[in-house]
Amino acid sequence: MHDDLLARARAWLAEDPDPETRAELAGLIEAGDVTELAERFGGTLQFGTAGLRGELGAGPMRMNRSVVIRAAAGLAAYLDGKGQRGGLVVVGYDARHKSADFARDTAAVMTGAGLRAAVLPRPLPTPVLAYAIRHLGAVAGVEVTASHNPPRDNGYKVYLGDGSQIVPPADAEIAAGIEAVRSLADVPRPDAGWEILDDSVLDAYLARTDAVLAPGSARTARTVYTAMHGVGKDVLLAAFERAGFPAPVLVAEQAEPDPDFPTVSFPNPEEPGAMDLAFAQARASAPDLIVANDPDADRCAVAVPDGGDWRMLRGDEVGSLLAAHLVRRGARGVFAESIVSSSLLGRIAEKAGLPHEETLTGFKWIARVEGLRYGYEEALGYCVDPEGVRDKDGITAALLITELASELKEQGRTLLDLLDDLAVEHGLHATDQLSVRVQDLSVIARAMEQLRRQPPASLAGLSVTRAEDLAQGTDRLPPTDGLRYTLDGARVVVRPSGTEPKLKCYLEVVVPVAAHDGLPEARVRANDLLAAIKRDLSAAAGI
Repeated sequence: MHDDLLARARAWLAEDPDPETRAELAGLIEAGDVTELAERFGGTLQFGTAGLRGELGAGPMRMNRSVVIRAAAGLAAYLDGKGQRGGLVVVGYDARHKSADFARDTAAVMTGAGLRAAVLPRPLPTPVLAYAIRHLGAVAGVEVTASHNPPRDNGYKVYLGDGSQIVPPADAEIAAGIEAVRSLADVPRPDAGWEILDDSVLDAYLARTDAVLAPGSARTARTVYTAMHGVGKDVLLAAFERAGFPAPVLVAEQAEPDPDFPTVSFPNPEEPGAMDLAFAQARASAPDLIVANDPDADRCAVAVPDGGDWRMLRGDEVGSLLAAHLVRRGARGVFAESIVSSSLLGRIAEKAGLPHEETLTGFKWIARVEGLRYGYEEALGYCVDPEGVRDKDGITAALLITELASELKEQGRTLLDLLDDLAVEHGLHATDQLSVRVQDLSVIARAMEQLRRQPPASLAGLSVTRAEDLAQGTDRLPPTDGLRYTLDGARVVVRPSGTEPKLKCYLEVVVPVAAHDGLPEARVRANDLLAAIKRDLSAAAGI
């Protein structure tokens, strides 16, 4: 076993095109670090509907140039098999370590495979790449990003020509193309031949952002903005300037791209501490709201003044606010969300006489809803202009929520006031999440197995009226590794994360509210129920 492991490591080393990972791997071989080598050569990063994502480093279980070249070759083979040889593939990338290298390797592989490749001019938000695919008539697009993952990670996200992320069976077919690559020497990679795009695509995207706002709408809300060390700042500032909003006050420490993300443990606005600098800046400058993007700017977080300080709105709260705003503006079409998001969207849509759809988690599913007008999921993702970007877009979502805050400001009201109105109109929909990060993925598998073997009969004293194993699929959803429990006045969804080593449990309770003066009592009731569901679900799952 030891000799076989060393042989595989030496074979990988012999064709690794990156001096950094070659030196790293050579050091591990020389040191005879069997434990580390076994981890890196114990399999391969799996290409799925999230593409690839993992820790940077040498070996097939890490993100590196060798893995990316194989992934690009698999995508090129898939496109060739679909009769799209000669078609255009657009490549975008963020500012993480190795992102520019991975983008260049992708362009080289596409060119060598007889496709045309065009690379965005510099690190730009993921929504710009998603927009560029359809704008340029491409057959596919690749975005090199690990979104909000830790600094040591990078990733590889694939879109097809409709501008949406891949879904089955495309992922399996691309994975088969990757598996068929025997050696990097078999993958032609010319040194030139692809196009570096100019700013015209970005300019077209920015012109498109104007469409999300109502002509003549209020544009007075003042914002504090953080790019979370990512690539969102310049594009968001340009979009806000075009729209006529006051220039956002920047969180200077997090404004510029930095792949080491020095001020945060996880560059995700949802993570504890990530918004502390934004809160500090807001206390100093007293804006109307805080807006944050994640590092590739496809997500948007919002915080508001509340009782003398600041608090983050949940993704479900922002999702409902944007839906109510679009309904008031007369939007038509389907309102869609993932199954882990709040059921409040369905109630808003129903009252407005609009169709409503639920999908599996991820914008790869939401963006494919026929007739989509608006889609969101609770993890801070919002699609407010599906004809422009068929994916979540943190730039246009920021524009739309700031427009809503401006209109409410003109009326002497706030986003929290509108949330109160929605609670009285539709019931208080309170959501929370039980999220368990693990080192050992078998912990997640055991928890899912335990829940499947012994599903809870009740949670927080509420009877489970329906337990669904989503691995079997439903009449409206394809199979996925998840469990859904419907309770009397509550809902729970349990699933492994598709991008991080986490077990995620999504909780929602609905408490009726007769009038605004009943809201404090309803919130206490909702918080008590959520806490009790967390406790009982943890016990049921053994986590």
